Amino acid sequence: MRHDLDDTDRRIVAALLAAPRASWRRTAAALDLSERTVVRRAGPLLHDGTVRVTAVRHPRCFPRLVPLALRIRCRPQHIRTVAAALARRPDTVWVDILGDGNEISTVLFLQGPEARNTLLLRDLPATDAVTSWTSHTLLRVFPVAFGWTGGLLTQAETDALGLRPPTPPPGPLALDDTDHALIQALCADGRATYTDLARRARTTPLAARRRTERLIGRAVRLATEVDLALLGIGADALLWITVAPHALDATAHALSGNPQVRFTAATTGPANLLAAVAATDLEALYRLFTETLDGLPHITALETTPILTTFKRAGLRYVQSDTGILR
Repeated sequence: MRHDLDDTDRRIVAALLAAPRASWRRTAAALDLSERTVVRRAGPLLHDGTVRVTAVRHPRCFPRLVPLALRIRCRPQHIRTVAAALARRPDTVWVDILGDGNEISTVLFLQGPEARNTLLLRDLPATDAVTSWTSHTLLRVFPVAFGWTGGLLTQAETDALGLRPPTPPPGPLALDDTDHALIQALCADGRATYTDLARRARTTPLAARRRTERLIGRAVRLATEVDLALLGIGADALLWITVAPHALDATAHALSGNPQVRFTAATTGPANLLAAVAATDLEALYRLFTETLDGLPHITALETTPILTTFKRAGLRYVQSDTGILR
């Protein structure tokens, strides 16, 4: 993994954040770079794992999935062990250590109510290192923030990438074995060629393309993962927000459209809106509070928990070391 990126690298990564499967030709045109430059810069970043593209399932398209966010308080001396164990679970989507080092935030896509009950009623109570937890079911994820670019691209550059307006999936799709194979292949490599996808799904490249275009945006969303510090992000936090119920939808849409907001979801639990934010520094985070949040009149309570370190994002594990994050 790289420990530094120059301005051109960062802009290419920002384009991948906004449009993970955009062709190198389209990316080059959007950024006013040569296609050769984009390929020469992006190829090594993808090859060495500095940048990874994956796919995340839309819970609304998989009725058996139970999307759950947990805030788990642990004994500080054991928190890395618990976080690593959660990251190894195939059903965790993200795992972060928060606050003062005694709390973990994790999002899980659990396979049905039985798996949820096993986790909450058996596994967590049996873990001595865990002292308490709160659970939040994700009721709706707002896709506006999925075009997040870290503020590194202009609106014109983002538009030139050919992004479709984000719309929530209308409901479950009828998926067959070929669809599930394509989803697994996209989770492994969100930029896999249609030839590679066809090989994994045992179909033709034309069929793989047609089915993949149908799946993206309805059954799965694409996600690009990178260490945010490489993009100049110095303040990474979760916001646990309480909003008046009648204004929840409007507030979530307004918040998720902010360029510093990476993720927004309506939830059950003590707070009813969860947002992940990324700012260049503490001053920028402060302005988010005093300018953006101050303009949303129906927020009645707010708790901010800084993210100290990440063990998993978008279903991809981060391997921790004493010298930093390795992948």
